[in-house]
Amino acid sequence: MNKAVFLDRDGVLNREIGTYVWEPAKFEVLPGVPESLARLKAAGYYLIVITNQAGIARSLYTAADVQACHAKLQQAVGGIIDALYFAPGHPSVSESLRRKPDSLMLEQALARFGLDVGRCWLVGDRLRDIAAAEKVGVRGLLVGPDEPAGYTPRTADLPTATDFILAAAAGLGAQ
Repeated sequence: MNKAVFLDRDGVLNREIGTYVWEPAKFEVLPGVPESLARLKAAGYYLIVITNQAGIARSLYTAADVQACHAKLQQAVGGIIDALYFAPGHPSVSESLRRKPDSLMLEQALARFGLDVGRCWLVGDRLRDIAAAEKVGVRGLLVGPDEPAGYTPRTADLPTATDFILAAAAGLGAQ
């Protein structure tokens, strides 16, 4: 079975700006992200972005705007991301099982790529990301300072999360 690293977008791959990130001109890939993704890809992981995009449901931007940001992300990382999923819903407008903390985006990717949940990780910056991972049996890794400090495992950013994942894989043998 295959393995993957699921990646939340805002705050993990690109700079969180305190509001919706939907304009390519304001979409800034964080330092170390291209190198981290290259290391994970070299270790045999599928790279799958899983992101809530509630601004679509709130008519602040469109799916095409999200796709333009994803194109900029793919360009910055050399096109190595295998899939980009986004949930356009918002609880005040519509309900969706795709939106984290629900797990439909993860379930779709698990089926599409034939993934072994025991060999997968999700890197996110919010507890809702981790909750989605837990619903399908994927290990979660929290990055950044914004959620409760007591949650573990936790790292500062994607480069340190990558170190953690690769070290854990080495310790577990043929991951």
